[in-house]
Amino acid sequence: MNILAFESSCDETAVAIVRDGRTVLSDAVLSQAKEHALYGGVVPEIASRKHVEAIAGLTDQALTEAKLTRQDVDAVAVTYAPGLIGAVLVGVSFAKSVAYALGVPLIPVHHIRGHIAASYLAFPDLAPPFVALAISGGNTLIVHVRDYTDMEILGSTRDDAAGECFDKAARVLGLPYPGGRPMDELAQKSAGGKYTLPRAYVEGAELDMSFSGLKTAVVNLVHTARQKGEELDEAALARDFACAVSAELVPRAMRALEITGCRKLVAAGGVAANSVIRSDLESACAAAGASLYLPPLRLCGDNGAMIGAQGYYEYLAGHTATLDLNAYATMDPGKSK
Repeated sequence: MNILAFESSCDETAVAIVRDGRTVLSDAVLSQAKEHALYGGVVPEIASRKHVEAIAGLTDQALTEAKLTRQDVDAVAVTYAPGLIGAVLVGVSFAKSVAYALGVPLIPVHHIRGHIAASYLAFPDLAPPFVALAISGGNTLIVHVRDYTDMEILGSTRDDAAGECFDKAARVLGLPYPGGRPMDELAQKSAGGKYTLPRAYVEGAELDMSFSGLKTAVVNLVHTARQKGEELDEAALARDFACAVSAELVPRAMRALEITGCRKLVAAGGVAANSVIRSDLESACAAAGASLYLPPLRLCGDNGAMIGAQGYYEYLAGHTATLDLNAYATMDPGKSK
């Protein structure tokens, strides 16, 4: 089954063709990072306009790279939640028109479910049940994946997402947007251990997280040092910041394995590309005797292939939509359309 998949929830326009949920035939991605870097973050209106400009050409590119024609497409999958509402609407509207024109099923896919499904592409033998640590610029969740379309949130951030905090920390340090990779590269230049940064605990919800205090602490630390003319070890701060984020994520993910009885942990989303977090997850899983599934870096960020992968399993579960499908800025990944 060839699924033509669209992803436009933030600042990447992505179109892919995936066969039977596991084989990527093409994956065309156009990033808007340079446009938004001028403003230090994503500007929703610009993102929406750029998606409109790019999505048709990327669709032709995906078909060409897959060596398929429009008649070879068996279904259309699209991210319909969550994300920047204008950006998501572009993808949903285009996908509906394509599905209607081709006379094929339309499959709505939750963005977080897509990130989790990226590991199906990297690890052909991976199958539920497992625990997923979904960490990105807009979401930070611990998810019990009982089956391909049966999921439950076990823990989440109460405020900022982990990826957002990396972006804000990078910005105050004068690093370019998006901040994840520059922060990681800077952190690799130091062993850290110089700055004490806060860790949060949510009483009564042991798997929930909070990153707003950490973000504020870094901003205040940098501003105070500069105002006083004190030397700031930026590499050490970047390392200690990454360790602080990891210290919130990794122990909770391991605790989720204990609670669910699962022996498999999947990392998903853009923040899963961070080297400190990846290393800490590897060490923790090795110590616990659990299997860790870390997707390659190219599948950590937003892409269309992950939507096509999850779309296949949504289709098998009967989760298709009519042409009145809408877009949503927020939605629990445990819910299906």
